[in-house]
Amino acid sequence: MKIVRFVFSDRIFLIHSYMHLYSYLSIALFSLAVSGVSQTSNIVTGDMRPSQYMKYLKGKNVAVVANQASVAGYRNVVDELMSHGVKIKLIFAPEHGFRNMADAGNKIADSIDSQTGIPVVSLYGKTYKPTPEHLSGIDVVVFDLQDVGARFYTYISTMHYVMESCAENGVTFVVLDRPNPNGFYFDGNIPDPGWKSFVCMHPVPVVHGMTIGEYAMMINGEGWLKGGIRCNLKVVKCKNYNHNLLYDLPVRPSPNLPNQVAVLLYPSLCFFEGTVISCGRGTDFPFQVFGHPDLPDRGFSFIPRSMPGAANPPLLGRVCYGTDLRNSMNEGIIPSPYLNLGWLISAYRDFPDKEKFFNNYFDVLAGGPELREQIIKGMSENEIKETWKEGLEKFKKIRAKYLLYKE
Repeated sequence: MKIVRFVFSDRIFLIHSYMHLYSYLSIALFSLAVSGVSQTSNIVTGDMRPSQYMKYLKGKNVAVVANQASVAGYRNVVDELMSHGVKIKLIFAPEHGFRNMADAGNKIADSIDSQTGIPVVSLYGKTYKPTPEHLSGIDVVVFDLQDVGARFYTYISTMHYVMESCAENGVTFVVLDRPNPNGFYFDGNIPDPGWKSFVCMHPVPVVHGMTIGEYAMMINGEGWLKGGIRCNLKVVKCKNYNHNLLYDLPVRPSPNLPNQVAVLLYPSLCFFEGTVISCGRGTDFPFQVFGHPDLPDRGFSFIPRSMPGAANPPLLGRVCYGTDLRNSMNEGIIPSPYLNLGWLISAYRDFPDKEKFFNNYFDVLAGGPELREQIIKGMSENEIKETWKEGLEKFKKIRAKYLLYKE
């Protein structure tokens, strides 16, 4: 196999055949185009636009869905709203909690916010959905969470259930919109409707390419809430944002997405959560590497350890051999307008005991068994993606109806 090396915009690309040169050059051109308009300092998030949201909140009893990444300027959105005289009666906390970040999957308990004295109700503990009692006396629910644009990122599922409860209880739902750091493309399979779960709530591809506000409009407009009901939805748009901007999050959105590289790699690497392969939880670079003790030693290894955000990571204390993607932005691998299945496929091929490679969670993440079965059959990345085309074309038409920002 001949390796072709070319340099584009100070980035080095290694191509395994001339046949793939065209596709790699397309990605390189896309990468340059996106990075060339990645000046995000002028973006104003919805929670920083009181002139746009106070008309919905003034004189109302308000509940807020927020966490530690719900930062309005230099402070949490709850503190920002209170500074404008908004009467916040209740805080709803998603996965990972409100002001402090808990490990992925850890259940969150109800509490009292120590800084404001406002009750905090967990939507990742005893219930995913606000009860009528929670919304009793509430006029408006404000939603301000930083999504990363992946189907299995649970904040959009939390939003679904809050919207549903608002619709059932006559409460207005206001989204303070934020940019999607993976909002410049959409890609992936459309899940089997029989595999609906908290990490696969809707018939959307793995990467949906929409802001949280646009996504809320789609949930509402497509009748995806229970019984097809619709909530009274208001979206406070971002200012100076469009889908071609490469947005670098000012605060990590969850414990194991510490930087832009991890956020951009997350949609592709999260599939490893449904396998025996570690994606770097328990290291200083989660979702920027992958490996396992039984993969070939090709010169890179890491050892997962117990740490904040990953108290008991997979393969704790074991030497994992694998692939280092920490420099993938400089190498031109990301940003890319496509999911990368090559890493998953190559890890499966290299793993000696293939019967043990996948776990029961993989089909949940993938929205059904088809992707796992395709990999086991030996289908190539291109062959698998060919099966996605019809679903992606249908989603493209649905998505277009709800876009608030230019592409």
